[in-house]
Amino acid sequence: MANKRVYNFSSGPSMLPLPALEKAATEMTNFKDSGMSVMEMSHRGKTYLSIFDETKARLKTALNVPDTHEIIFMQGGATFQFSAVPLNLMGENGVADYAVTGNFSSLAAKEAKKYGTVNIAVSSEDRNNTYIPTQEQITLTQGASYFHYCANNTIYGTEWKYIPDTNGAPLVCDMSSNILSKPVDVSKYGLIYAGVQKNMGPAGMAAVIIDKALAGKELPFTPKCMSYKSTIDSDSMANTPPAYTIYMLGLVLEWLETQGGVAAIEKINVAKAKLLYDFIDESALFSGCAEPEARSIMNVTFTTGSDELDAAFCKEATAKGLETLKGHRLVNKMRASIYNAMPVEGVAALVDFMKEFETKNKA
Repeated sequence: MANKRVYNFSSGPSMLPLPALEKAATEMTNFKDSGMSVMEMSHRGKTYLSIFDETKARLKTALNVPDTHEIIFMQGGATFQFSAVPLNLMGENGVADYAVTGNFSSLAAKEAKKYGTVNIAVSSEDRNNTYIPTQEQITLTQGASYFHYCANNTIYGTEWKYIPDTNGAPLVCDMSSNILSKPVDVSKYGLIYAGVQKNMGPAGMAAVIIDKALAGKELPFTPKCMSYKSTIDSDSMANTPPAYTIYMLGLVLEWLETQGGVAAIEKINVAKAKLLYDFIDESALFSGCAEPEARSIMNVTFTTGSDELDAAFCKEATAKGLETLKGHRLVNKMRASIYNAMPVEGVAALVDFMKEFETKNKA
């Protein structure tokens, strides 16, 4: 049977670059004449360490990570970081500010309450998380250990277009769904974390970029596997790391370099999002869910306004090879996740189908 590839609009685990998958396939059973799969190698062996070091170096280059910051790889994904962040950064005063602009920032704030006082500095729940609050709406806490926000809200399709001013408090950001999609000034952040299964690789890991000055201040009961300092000191190898996920991240980063890097992929991402949003704005049937000034370029949420038509759209789209367009259960509706690996052709195919569906279902 022919190898059939669909356009996968899943929010994560998500579509990966085909060249990265194909290279992994050629190396699956015998990586560079080692006689072994990467999945079979000792993580402390010379061959695997070269993979690890190269991946870390590629990520540092891709995001222009300054020498003041360290890259570490931790198991458990972004949800693991909901606990790790307060355990490591709450500090002696035990107070942190959180911006709640979606489901995952809400979960992060709830988890942090187990380890200290959480002040909700701003929230967009009053309009069902369809917008991003302005700087003027943020209420900061004097002496807060850090300020936490989620840069891109996967479920609701909103994205922060500015970096919050925290009045000196270390800035902590969950970039799970928009990391590597555009350039980032890492120096402005105390800590960035990202579950890799959206824009970086297969599930099973979070990439963490931390200002080394913040490490070593964890609460005394912090588990070793959640300590940033311990993870830095062991170069992410206090235990066996998610070795194959790190290898795949390296292949994705290698592919990203062939696209011209992060600055170049941003232009492609903006063009893809514009193609889809322009049609939605002109459509007589479809409408966007996020307020225009807050729209994400990674996760596009939209609806027909009818639960029945939304369901029919998702079913018919699947039959056309346009997969996983049903929105999250919290909001239903539809969502097209158009991460780096989604080609322009995939977005164009979606728009063509939306035009066809609209013609067939016009009132």
